[in-house]
Amino acid sequence: MLVVRPVQPRDLPALERLAGSATPRLTNLPAHRDRLEERIARSTRALAREVDFPGDEAYTFVLEDLDLDEVVGTASIRAQAGAQDAYYTYRQETLIHASQQLNVRREVQTLSLSHETSETTLLCALSLDARYKGTSAESLLRRARLMFIAQYPERFASLLAVAFPGYLDAQGESPFWNSVGRHFFARGFQEINLLAGVRSKSFIAEVMPQFPLYLPLLTPQARAAIGREHPDHEGALEEMLAEGFVRSRHVDIFDAGPVVRGERDRLQSVRQASWHPVRLRPGHVLPDAEPALIANQQLGGFRCLVARYALSPTGQLMLSPEHAALLGVEEGRAVLAAPLALPAVMDEVDEGDA
Repeated sequence: MLVVRPVQPRDLPALERLAGSATPRLTNLPAHRDRLEERIARSTRALAREVDFPGDEAYTFVLEDLDLDEVVGTASIRAQAGAQDAYYTYRQETLIHASQQLNVRREVQTLSLSHETSETTLLCALSLDARYKGTSAESLLRRARLMFIAQYPERFASLLAVAFPGYLDAQGESPFWNSVGRHFFARGFQEINLLAGVRSKSFIAEVMPQFPLYLPLLTPQARAAIGREHPDHEGALEEMLAEGFVRSRHVDIFDAGPVVRGERDRLQSVRQASWHPVRLRPGHVLPDAEPALIANQQLGGFRCLVARYALSPTGQLMLSPEHAALLGVEEGRAVLAAPLALPAVMDEVDEGDA
């Protein structure tokens, strides 16, 4: 029995384990005890705060396997990516160089430092125990955040973003970082990745060049890595594209991993979510139905799980007493449900992206 809930102080050892086992290591989930304790406290404060518009709130959730009494995953939401420090990316652009005298016209691809993603809500810091990858647990952890956002839209921006880890070579090095960032920081990718997670990325603007980077001047390996996700995150990217996110022109400043963006109200988990009153029925008599994400209507006590989307003729959602207890709901109380299945992937680039 799996359920997603807000993080609690007792989850600290599990967060340390998940941060240490993340592949690749995540900047926004450093294996650093003090930072993880701060993450838990910050999430608790955010849930206790009255919020009318997104600010510096950060919400952290965990996936708990109740049969094992073990936390096996974690994922977070930053209400406004750049509320504390500007959230920097590289934006892919095209410059035209022309000379009438020489009859030359060349289009040159460039990368420009940008903080335009700062205003978005960021889905981030997802790490899942390897035993559960490729199962519905992965979708539950990833998309439960959208079920939370759907209930409290005032807490989040209308535009959401996800930054995926970029391509690394067999030695765990980033070809993009070695071609760009190393020249300005004189540090390896793994070291700078940890430094950014333990501190912040505010030092980027102080050291990185403010002028465009011309792609022809980068190594072929670096150019090939731009917008390319880490192989272990191909499935996650595919699911977010099916959810309704689209590739943007923005990539991560360290490893050039892709940044996808989506309008909150057009995402599948938000658009297809609907409220249903609960009707309790023994699990063995529930009719066959497609699985769905089911979430309760509680802020600090948020719970989300996967159960059958079994509706009565009058629109009640039939739940087993066990699932209702996990959600903390009684018969007649409303829950939010959205189909677990997603449509075919539409892998597009947002041509209107800034």
